[in-house]
Amino acid sequence: MDCTGCTPRRAWRLPFLAELEEVAALRRILRLHVERWGLHDLSEAAELCVSELVANVIKHVGPGTPTTLAVSMNGTRLRIEVHDPDPRALPTLVHADADAETGRGMALIEAITDRWGVDLAPARKVTWCELRTNLKTADGHTTGPRVVRATNVLRYYADVMNLPTGATVGRLGTAVAQEAAISVIADLLHWFGAHGRDPDEVLERAQTHFEADVEAR
Repeated sequence: MDCTGCTPRRAWRLPFLAELEEVAALRRILRLHVERWGLHDLSEAAELCVSELVANVIKHVGPGTPTTLAVSMNGTRLRIEVHDPDPRALPTLVHADADAETGRGMALIEAITDRWGVDLAPARKVTWCELRTNLKTADGHTTGPRVVRATNVLRYYADVMNLPTGATVGRLGTAVAQEAAISVIADLLHWFGAHGRDPDEVLERAQTHFEADVEAR
């Protein structure tokens, strides 16, 4: 695998009681994790998925049901699971107005996800859905011209600085990529200073451009 600065996306679980009051917190936690994984463009869809999956438990199994949210990568797809203890109450597709905030059931899941399903066991069920990403590998980074350019620069600096790239040729771990990136930034600031420019102003403008790009996603 050829991956500069790979992003580890470790599966995680969060037990909770299925109550409407918990949904906002679950959405917030999921959004933070998804964005930390570099999947900013999936934040809204992921939040909608967890809202509908939890609402399904509340409606068909009952408020206060001990439930677990589990999030992981299934290959290059983001997988969201909600575990509950009732294998009899199965989710079904029903029609609802597109503008409705709740009650859309699994119809919304069907519309916005790549696929979804239910896994049954004697004393529990798992309702899951998966969102497609543009990743090439589960721990890879999102693509785009800026990321591609940065990857090439980091590889060059890692070679110049003789940084260890690990057992796989062309692969840079997160720590190595970070060291290379810091060196790139420091050298650029020296270059601007040598040409009479204010390094702080350059950093501020770069941060502004980065935040604007993230906001526009």
